[in-house]
This record gives sequence, structure tokens and C-alpha cells, in this order.
Amino acid sequence: MSPSVLRRGTVAAAVTTAMTGLVVAATLAPAGAAPNGPKPVEIQLLALNDFHGALEPPSGSGGRVQTGVNADGTAQNVDAGGVEYLSTQLQQLAAEQRKHNTITVAAGDLIGASPLLSAAFHDEPTIEALGLAGLDYASVGNHEFDEGSAELLRIQNGGCHPVDGCADGTPYEGADFQYLSANAFVTETGQPLLDPYAIHHVQGVKVGFIGMTLEGTGAIVSQQGVAGLEFLDEVETANRYAAELQAQGVETIVVLLHEGGRQTGPDAWDVDQCNGLTGPIVDIATGMSDAIDVVVSGHTHQAYNCRIDGKVVTSASSNGRLVTDIDLTVDKRTGDVIDDATRVDNVPVVRTVPADPAQTALIARYRTALGPIATRVVGRATTDIVRAPDAQGESPLGNLIADSQLADTRDEGAVAAFMNPGGVRADLAAGEITYEEAFTVQPFANNLVTLDLTGAQLDCVLEQQYARSGNPVVLQPSSTVNYVVDPAAPAGTPADPCSGARVNALAIDGVAVVPTQVYRVTVNNFLAGGGDGFTQLTNGTNAVTTSIDLDAFTAYLTANQPVSAPATDRIDPVA
Repeated sequence: MSPSVLRRGTVAAAVTTAMTGLVVAATLAPAGAAPNGPKPVEIQLLALNDFHGALEPPSGSGGRVQTGVNADGTAQNVDAGGVEYLSTQLQQLAAEQRKHNTITVAAGDLIGASPLLSAAFHDEPTIEALGLAGLDYASVGNHEFDEGSAELLRIQNGGCHPVDGCADGTPYEGADFQYLSANAFVTETGQPLLDPYAIHHVQGVKVGFIGMTLEGTGAIVSQQGVAGLEFLDEVETANRYAAELQAQGVETIVVLLHEGGRQTGPDAWDVDQCNGLTGPIVDIATGMSDAIDVVVSGHTHQAYNCRIDGKVVTSASSNGRLVTDIDLTVDKRTGDVIDDATRVDNVPVVRTVPADPAQTALIARYRTALGPIATRVVGRATTDIVRAPDAQGESPLGNLIADSQLADTRDEGAVAAFMNPGGVRADLAAGEITYEEAFTVQPFANNLVTLDLTGAQLDCVLEQQYARSGNPVVLQPSSTVNYVVDPAAPAGTPADPCSGARVNALAIDGVAVVPTQVYRVTVNNFLAGGGDGFTQLTNGTNAVTTSIDLDAFTAYLTANQPVSAPATDRIDPVA
């Protein structure tokens, strides 16, 4: 992997190569055309990803950016995010671009898994706010499909919601920016759901933008959300449309891709570095055509600033905490990017800049429309209850949610419950818990499903946690469940997860699980449909669908207040 892209020094003043430790000063002057040729065209891309409807400043770790390390090893952080400050930051960065050739882009998950202020209105406030902020193009992410393809088309094109109408009392006009979706195809027609790419003209130069989500979207979204769609390979799709763009005279090509990676090396916290980058984005970027100049990525909620196989590859964390400022210089004669002149910074969206008054007014308008439901107190917590996992993948908040789901379905015969960690979206703070705070933790409105599994099937479900490429996805168990994990034991394969042997001593209510005995188990409908790769759950029988998960959670918080953080002692390491 080559060094990170040279930067002006917003967060750091030099670029460190993860593999060699080479430091390169960011002092190169922009390259230009020959003296008698046309002057090169300067183009600024401002990029974000994984906004998730974070209109108001996000709290906790989701509202901070690490900027350094103190002498005692603790993190130096700044509060970041909130659309009022994001909008101002975008305006200020654009003002620095002397030629005013600024294009604002995003790499998916702008909506979905959103706080109540946005989600209560089907994320229309977020679409409106990002339009006000000047967004031009965005790829779709997996969460853009949470409510299905018809709803995504409504979000793009406008019109009131078919069930809830225009909940804030005003017409919904649609997005002021263009969603692009090159690899989401309608199965029946074989055509892309949305335009696969767009061509933007800047002072005689054509810039092509290709938008894509990850190929695995169908496995991480509810089956209702992706019904009638298929998702194609990222590399093949990008290369296909890059060639099509080149045939139209486009030589500056940017991919907006909702897939990513993470830094793993020393100083992996540094948002402007490329320390030991791992994840799908590495192979994807390497496999992409050399015609592609920039890959704006997302999905992992991480930050990095890289060069991979000659391409700029970036990600700007999540919740609008960072903006990636990408400055390109393009040879006007050829349309090619002059690589040595490229500058990239991940810029924190600090809250010390003035708030954009247009965004402040938008938030106030939707706050009024939301009414008092948001502030209704549903419980109390004795301490912060966090979603961060321990070494075994278990978290206090995940356990609490699993306990609430078990309590809600006891009358269906449930003896155990499991929660997917990706569905736990925020921490709970100590003190009063409002409905809005509970919603922010569980925003998907999934139904609970209680079904029959044999002991052997349940064991296979748990082995599926480890029978996958990349990091395990560990289900959060209810208090009735206990087992031991041996990381040195053989893992199953995606084709044969039941062959794994990592899960041992599985017990329910302190009694060893019997392979032939039937157990009633509760999960949400996303997992029951095989979501997150847990296909073994689709073999369950006698399924009964009951409460909304948020309703079960709030009822549990009310009935058991004050709640404390459950111990993470349900999944044990091997002795």
C-alpha cells in the first residue's frame, strides 16, 4: 500500500506510510500545464458518509473526534457534528476554494438508523437539511433500503408518505441532490434502480461520479427492504461504468462507495492517516480500474486518508463529525487528474463555528412538529449503559435489550433471546431515560419473533457468529444463556457453519442444552429472516410475531426502573 495522500496539515503536517514509516512533507506545489497550454482546472470535492440523520449534535463517543494523545495515554478529543455546524463547515471550506469549483458528495447511509427527530418524519428532515447544506451527489447505502426501494424512490423524487402522509403538515418536495446507485438492480427489469452515474461539468472538464453500495446489502437489510432487488459486485460494476464514462470523454472519475475498512496500525485513531488499513475496501480499490481517481468510502464509520493502487481512498467517520476536503487539479487538455497536485484532509466538524441559521430553523420546525412524545420519561438508569463490546463481543446494553425481549415474549414460551449488535445504535446515559433516548438506541421498529429451535440448531446459530470472513458478529444473549468460546477451536464455514466447534458448554437457565430438545427462542424479524448471515434461524418453526422491539424495550425500562448495566458474564472465555 502506498503512502497516504499529501495533505495541507489540518490534522497532521506530514504523511506516514503504514508499511515503511516513511515521512513525506506536504510541501509539493501544484503541478501545472505547459507554459503555452491551458491552465489546469482546480476542483474541490467535499465528502461525508454515514450521516444517519444526525441533525442535532450527537452525544457520547458518536459526537467526538480524537485529535491526539495526552502524555498519560488518554485521548484528546473535540466535540464534533450537528448539521448546523456541518453546514457552516462546508460553506467555509468551499469559500477557501478560489475558483468556486466545489462539488459536495456523500457515500451512503445518510438516512436510516436515525434519531427520532428525523426518523419520525421518515427522514425527510435529513434530506431537506443536506439539500440546504449543498449536497450534490450521494451513493445509496444499505440503510437507504430500510423501508424498501419504493420509499427510497419517494425520498429521491418527493411526495407524501403513502401511510403517514406529510407528517409535518407541509409537502415533501424530494431531494435537492441526486442519489446514484450503479449496482442495485431491479430483478424484474434488469435495470439499475437509480441512475448509476452522473457527469458534472467544471470549466470545460467532465467529472464522473459512480454511486454504489456494498454487494452484501441483501444480507444486512431486512428481506422486505431489498425485495425485488439484487446487488452486484463492486469492482465489476465500477469498472463497467468507468469504461462507459471514458467512452463519453470523462477522464476524472470518482466512485462514491458504501463499503470500507479500518486502520489497525499504530496511531490508528489519526483521522488523516492510513495505518494498516484492512477490510473490503483494500481489495476493492486495488481491483478497480486505473481510470478511477478517487474512492469516497463509508459503511464502517471509520476515518482514513489513503492511497491504494494509485487511487485516493477516504472515509469521514460518521454522524457528520468529519468532512473530507479533496482538492484535485485536472489537466484541461486531457481531462486527467494531476496526481502530484492532489491534497486531502479529513476536517473535524467542530462546534465552535457559528451555527447555520437555516439549519437551526429547520431543527426548530421539526422539533415543534414532533411534540411532547420525545421527552416522555420511560425509565431511569443508575449508571451509563454502553454498547461497546468486551473481548468476547458481549456488551451491557446489548444484554439489557436481550433481557427486555425475553421478558416481553415469556408468554410465548420463550426461554432465551438474542439481539444483533448492529441494531444497538447508541449508549444510554445515567439518569432519566426519555422515549427519544430509547428510540435512538433501537430505531428500526423491528418486530419480535419467537420460534422453535432444536438444541443442535441453536448451537449452529451461535457457531455462525464465527463462520464468516472478517470479524465475528456476536449475538447479545439474554440472562438465561451461558456458553464458553474457544477461539483456538475450528470455526465453521459459511457453507457449513454447524461444523464449527468454538461454542461449548451451552446452557439455558443453568441446564445444558440437549441437541434433540426444542427451545423457544426470541429474535427480531431481521435476524429471523437470516439477517447478518444467520441463515440457520430461517429453519426455526412455529414462529409467532409479536411486539415492536422498541415497545418491549421501553416497557422493560419502565417496569424495572432504575435499571443497571448488566454484567457481561454470559459468554465466557475458555479457561
